[in-house]
Amino acid sequence: MCLVAFAFRAHPDYRLIVAANRDEFHGRPAAAMHWWADYPSLLGGRDLKAGGTWLAISESGRFGAVTNYREDLETQAGPRSRGELVPGFVAGADSPLAYCRAVDPAGFAGFSLLAAAGDAMAYVSNRGDAARSLVPGVYALSNASLDTPWTKVVRSKRAIESMLSQKTIDVEALFRLLADREPAKTDDVGTGLAPELARAVSAPFIVTPDYGTRCSTVLLIGASGAAEIHERRFDSAGDLAGETRFEFST
Repeated sequence: MCLVAFAFRAHPDYRLIVAANRDEFHGRPAAAMHWWADYPSLLGGRDLKAGGTWLAISESGRFGAVTNYREDLETQAGPRSRGELVPGFVAGADSPLAYCRAVDPAGFAGFSLLAAAGDAMAYVSNRGDAARSLVPGVYALSNASLDTPWTKVVRSKRAIESMLSQKTIDVEALFRLLADREPAKTDDVGTGLAPELARAVSAPFIVTPDYGTRCSTVLLIGASGAAEIHERRFDSAGDLAGETRFEFST
């Protein structure tokens, strides 16, 4: 049950502001955010089972992120890994909208994809949302369509909106947004999960013995092109297990 809350061209000094949680089974191996040897211009964590990533940025400032659908807690799979979608865009040259339009929706299990480059950003899902460009604004994506009004989505959007009047965006405030462990008062992530798990995954930050928030990422791309990326990694108890930071000019 991942979460990506972001402000796209909604602040005069930041082209893109992203706060994202990656939720996954703790037994699935992954590498911390790093520059990839096989794609030297790509910075991101890496799924060591299928080889892709959930979120990445390039040296030139191309950004991509993918989330799955709640159905995939039932271990459904597609013929290809959704983790291919992000490096395919970030390491490529297509415009965000062109890339989203070209994705084969039948080749993957349920996904939602965000792609951004320069002053353009696009979104697509293979669960009913055709590729479209995004206008400047604040959005949030979990494991359903963009801006589905789940409690964690609404809460995260409001938190980012409250920061936009500030001259400088506070990285720690974005991490506090992501560290929110308060579940929804009702099950707003649909049916099909055991009640205890449904309650746990309704929070922005998820803690269960087998499945939970594996890492939190804060990304800022300034209007001038300066990029700042922070990643914090967590163990199955929700305790901090590692932290990485990168800064560069796109």
